[in-house]
Parts: sequence; C-alpha cells; structure tokens
Amino acid sequence: MATAASGIKSFKDLDGKSVCVETGTTTELNLASRATEAGIKVNEVKFQDSNANFAAYQEGRCEAITTDRSQLAAKRTSLPNPADNILLEDVLSKEPLGPVTINGDSRWFDVVRWVTYGLFQAEEFGITQANVEEKLNDKSPDVQLFLGGEKDLGKQLGLPNDYMVNVIKAVGNYGEIYERNIGSGSALKIDRGLNNLWTKDGLMYSPPFR
Repeated sequence: MATAASGIKSFKDLDGKSVCVETGTTTELNLASRATEAGIKVNEVKFQDSNANFAAYQEGRCEAITTDRSQLAAKRTSLPNPADNILLEDVLSKEPLGPVTINGDSRWFDVVRWVTYGLFQAEEFGITQANVEEKLNDKSPDVQLFLGGEKDLGKQLGLPNDYMVNVIKAVGNYGEIYERNIGSGSALKIDRGLNNLWTKDGLMYSPPFR
C-alpha cells in the first residue's frame, strides 16, 4: 500500500522509496526477494510489530507499507483518509491463511478440517443460508450424503449427521462468508481472486464427502 501523494502505482515505482515492513516476518523476506528480482533498491524501514509499522506509515515516515493484503485492506479503513492510500495490484507472495487447532487434538482437527471443506462444497453445490432447507429435498445422492440424509459421515466425526446443515444455517457457505466479511459486502471489498472455487479459476475445493 502506498500514499496517493507518493505517485507510486506499481512495485517497480518503489525504487529509491522508503517502505515500512515488520522485521522477522516472511513479508520482510518477500520484499527483499521481489526487489532483487525487479532490479530495484528499496529503503526498508523496519519495525518490531504491526502497530509500530502502521503508526510509522501513518506518520509519513515511509511512502509505502507491506504486509498481508487482507491486513492492508483492513488497516486502510481505519486511516483518517482511506482514499489517500492505494492498494497496489502487485502481490509479492502467496500467504495462505486458515483455521488452526492445538497440536495433538486429532478429533477437533478433523472437525475443523471437514467443516472448512464443507463450506467450500456447499458453495459448489449451490447450497446457501437461504436455501439449505429446500436442498434437504434435493434428489442428488451427493447432496443427500453431504447434508446427512444418507450414511453416517457426521457420526464418524462425533457430530450429528446433519452437522453441515447447522453450519450453513448459521453462517452460509464459503462464498457468503467471504463476501460478507472481506469481500463485496464488506468495507474491505477484497476481490476473491484465487480464493474463488476451482470451478471459477480459484484454488478452493473440497475432497469428496464419502
């Protein structure tokens, strides 16, 4: 992200410019690597934590700042004049974010994993918070299996067989969650890009529910 006043519109425009970055992070390494590849010299202004990093940017101690794209988008909304700050189109690396569980709790890990997969699969099936009740009558064997109408997939996780019905009723499918929290329905308006389903040129897909 860069200030509009800086005139920076792409990564190569950072040549000779100061960039705030949090030290000891993959972001710091990514910035250095991409600068070397682009053949530019970036003046890194390093900070120990995120709050200090953004405070320095807001104070004008650097013309640009780099960190996770979602964090940049969120922080921009809290700046006095968000429109005066531009999220550059250049993405320096893939930094997957997702739910985590404590090591050694395999049962809880399985629940979190398959609920997450279920959110992807619900979107692929076209099952939403609004139509999940209607989908209980879908004649597709795959949909019936997914929603707990057949077999005991839920019980294998220690859950009711219709656990995904309850999840979708509560929060919707993955696309609905994305758009509501960080996408088009939010203040951040982050394009889904690779966070789209595999059927829409993204990376999101679920293993078979079998």
